[in-house]
Amino acid sequence: MPMLATFAALAEPNRFKIVELLRVGARPVNDIGDRLKLNQPQVSKHLRVLKEAGLVDVEARAQQRLYALSPKPLRELDAWLEKYRELWVARFDTLDDVIDELNRQDKEKRHGRSKK
Repeated sequence: MPMLATFAALAEPNRFKIVELLRVGARPVNDIGDRLKLNQPQVSKHLRVLKEAGLVDVEARAQQRLYALSPKPLRELDAWLEKYRELWVARFDTLDDVIDELNRQDKEKRHGRSKK
């Protein structure tokens, strides 16, 4: 299941940070390492896992390789999360209705007391 690979790859904090860093655009390994205070072998290892999960693409430019986000697994993750967004929106709407009803009842009680 490809989405499990996405979750597994993103579960590691440094890989998550790399994905966040790549949101603004492609970067070479050394730049990623400098920004995240990781050595080159660590960054390369994390990038390999991200590439195997389909989260990053690599492009060779002269002597360096640029890593960029691959949108497909992130779109799949977003589509999966959408089902849960709909569920939570419905639950929050129900909660809003309950709160409105409790507030209405509270107002009625307060107005009833002040008339006495």
